[in-house]
Amino acid sequence: MTKTLLFLSVFSTVFASAQEDLLKDIDTIKTNTETSQPTFKALQIVTGQSTKLSAKKEWYIVVAHRFGDISTGFKDFFGLDNASTKLGVIYGITDAVSVSLSRETHMKTFEGAVKYRLVKQNENFPVDIVGYHVMGLNTALNKDTYPYLTFNDRLSYLTQALISRRFSEQFSLQLTPSFVHKNLYEPATEDKNQFLAGIGGRYKISKRVSVNAEYFVNFDDHSFYKNPLSLGVDIETGGHVFQLLFTNSQINSDIGYLTNATGRWGKGQIFFGFNLYRVF
Repeated sequence: MTKTLLFLSVFSTVFASAQEDLLKDIDTIKTNTETSQPTFKALQIVTGQSTKLSAKKEWYIVVAHRFGDISTGFKDFFGLDNASTKLGVIYGITDAVSVSLSRETHMKTFEGAVKYRLVKQNENFPVDIVGYHVMGLNTALNKDTYPYLTFNDRLSYLTQALISRRFSEQFSLQLTPSFVHKNLYEPATEDKNQFLAGIGGRYKISKRVSVNAEYFVNFDDHSFYKNPLSLGVDIETGGHVFQLLFTNSQINSDIGYLTNATGRWGKGQIFFGFNLYRVF
């Protein structure tokens, strides 16, 4: 297990450095119209949302991939044989409001979201505050399993306050109080309403590379699921941000990631993956 993590960590670091060297002369696309530097360069810290928003009339195409459990070893080629994929689009209505739509293979889940800035960090205010709301639609549920299933049972909801501060050019930190409501849930393993508190941060190690981390505590005391913990590397290139990551949740959707993580870091039950954002 230790050798596996060491190999993947070294691979990610070398890949990030190589990308920076190869692309240092082509990063000429300016995608942020603000005069000050953003707290985060990517729309996600790792899997959780950051306070960055798309600019007005910007389109983002999102491709996110989570491979299987690396602790299975060569049997599943360290998880590469099993993957969950999310495809999505994001559009900036204004510089302060964006909307998104995505679909993930896990439970064939669609999510629609709105993200909006309430306050921006400046010399008179110490933090960014952004609101984020999600409605999820689980299309994999069927009446063979749930005979009395209705459309409303397929829905779940997430509300978050994203509160971040850029302490320096290198370091940013974010707090993320969150609330999840599920219309259909398993009482033996989770609650209908769940409150979570998250913390995440970014440390810039070079012009185009940063290391990121995030952790969410779920206050659902009897939940079968684990608190999501994720580590990542951001690589900025011309027109997009590429994120390599390790996490204990294979699920890409916002709601599933927060409430249905199953891996244990201490047992090596970790999922390798990436997020790719391409801006137009």
